[in-house]
Amino acid sequence: MAQQGVQLDWKTISCSICLDLLKDPVTVPCGHSYCMDCIKTHWEKEEKKIYSCPQCRQAFTTRPVLVKNTMLAVLVEELKKTGLQAAPDHCYAGLADVACDVCTGRKLKALKSCLVCLASYCKKHLQPHYDAVPLQKHKLVEPSKKLQENICSCHNEAMKIFCRTDRRCICYLCLMDEHKGHDTVSAATEWTEKERELEVSRQNIQQKIQDREKDVKVLQGEVKAINGSADKAVEDSEKTFTELICLIQKRSSDVKQQLRSQQETEVSRVKDLQEKLEQEIAELKKRDAELKTLSHTEDHNQFLHNYTSLSALSESTSSIDIRPLRYFEDVTAALSEDRDKLQNVLTDTWTNISLTVSEVDVLLSEPGPKTRDDFLKYSREITLDLNTANTYLLLSEGNRKATSMDKDQSYSSHTERFTKWCQVLSTESLTGRCYCEVEWKGGRVHIAVAYKNIRRTGEQCIFGQNDKSWVLDCDKDGYTLLYDKVQTPVSGPKSSRIGVYLDHRAGILSFHSVSETMIRLYKIQTTFTQPLYAGLRFPGSKGRSTAEFIKL
Repeated sequence: MAQQGVQLDWKTISCSICLDLLKDPVTVPCGHSYCMDCIKTHWEKEEKKIYSCPQCRQAFTTRPVLVKNTMLAVLVEELKKTGLQAAPDHCYAGLADVACDVCTGRKLKALKSCLVCLASYCKKHLQPHYDAVPLQKHKLVEPSKKLQENICSCHNEAMKIFCRTDRRCICYLCLMDEHKGHDTVSAATEWTEKERELEVSRQNIQQKIQDREKDVKVLQGEVKAINGSADKAVEDSEKTFTELICLIQKRSSDVKQQLRSQQETEVSRVKDLQEKLEQEIAELKKRDAELKTLSHTEDHNQFLHNYTSLSALSESTSSIDIRPLRYFEDVTAALSEDRDKLQNVLTDTWTNISLTVSEVDVLLSEPGPKTRDDFLKYSREITLDLNTANTYLLLSEGNRKATSMDKDQSYSSHTERFTKWCQVLSTESLTGRCYCEVEWKGGRVHIAVAYKNIRRTGEQCIFGQNDKSWVLDCDKDGYTLLYDKVQTPVSGPKSSRIGVYLDHRAGILSFHSVSETMIRLYKIQTTFTQPLYAGLRFPGSKGRSTAEFIKL
């Protein structure tokens, strides 16, 4: 009972315009009370300057003089001090809430909305839907401000039918009129079906969320791996360059020491010779003085006696050849030559390193090529390494073309050379993504990719006869794939030009027939553990076949 009294007092001291506690309460002549600002604003909006009470609509001929209601003001302040004003505040509907359609005066928040009654109810007014058996069948949902959207704007009837033809809700009168003959079902049936579809969609979305979250974790791991790999590469590169610098500094010190040692030796030898020459000069000068004295002797007997007693001259030092002297200029020239060679090596190495760095591939890389234009984006110029070429192969066209010959080409001996089988490897290593094309003619040609450490002698060095090389065997009868002594027939259109595509990181190697169209002949999916090199082999009779890596 006490609580009911508090609620009555609350209604008494509430403004029916702002639905809040009275502020500066004033009472109009009819006896109703309002906030001073609320009633002033209300009257200022009145048309034709007719002043009336918002509750009872009693009109006043003149605008009433508003005087503060002291008693109500005191009551409001007392309730504020006791804190009772906050007790029912959460029950009343604000602008963002759904209000009870049954409440009069200040409306309470709706607890549920009824899709049959098309009305919203607070806890008190919702109770009949739980007590009355007919009302228990009504569909109750969360409070909604859009209940009126369930009413047909044309017939003012509840829209309980769904027209699948026009994909909209309609009432039963619409079904008899403009939607006659359409595919229709009850809104409840359509809701059930769409609810199932919605659940499936949600499951798909949730699955995608899980997949994307996994992808995010993978990418996070990828970022960590990239950073770790880059840090390790920087550390290793700094160590490698430091070792190179130390090696060059040591070689510089060795050359300097050797030069100084040779300088000391040569200077000592020259000084020894110089000393001998100076002794010889002194002896010659002494003899010249003796001969001069003797020449002034007029006594014949004395002259002959002294001349005969003169000792013979010692053997003269060998004369010095007059020739151009080069000293240590040859050393400077040799060092300059080595510097140029090293500079060329470092330039080529830097190009390879830069290309390798730019070809670092992660999960976000572009999809694989589809058209020939796509493949050409990864084209690489391939040259053949003369040091690996069998002596019955002639290289030409800037070492891009190989021809099998009848005669030995008398190449110098080299540890990298294939000594028995007529085959050759490329100079460039193949890493990352790369593409090249080979034009072949004649009898039979093997187009290969292989590891650098493939053997150079014996049966195990033959392309396709080991696990270090992959070969497409091309001849007039068709194609065959060779790997580790296993032969796999390959079908496809005959072509004198073969495209070779490699995605080293992804472990993809594919061969393509290239003519007016580009058709994949065979795709290999594996794991490459080392950089690969392009290769050519000419099985069978010599002097009948050629193959050239085309400039693209």
